[in-house]
Amino acid sequence: MTEKKTSSATQDTKSELVFTKKNYQLLFISIAIVVVGFLLMIGTTDIYDLRKTLLAPMVVLFGFGFGIYAILKK
Repeated sequence: MTEKKTSSATQDTKSELVFTKKNYQLLFISIAIVVVGFLLMIGTTDIYDLRKTLLAPMVVLFGFGFGIYAILKK
């Protein structure tokens, strides 16, 4: 009877997850920032309002950038 033994290095790679808890927290924060940016865009005020044309798109882009940071953070 042969017994297969796995080294500790292969066991560590199987149990290690790609993202940590901190990555998921940062990702959820980035999703919330993007949602806030889209909420800033809605409304019945003037379509050329500073909030809708400048502030909201900047918040959305910041949220996407923060999401990329959350994914790439090691």
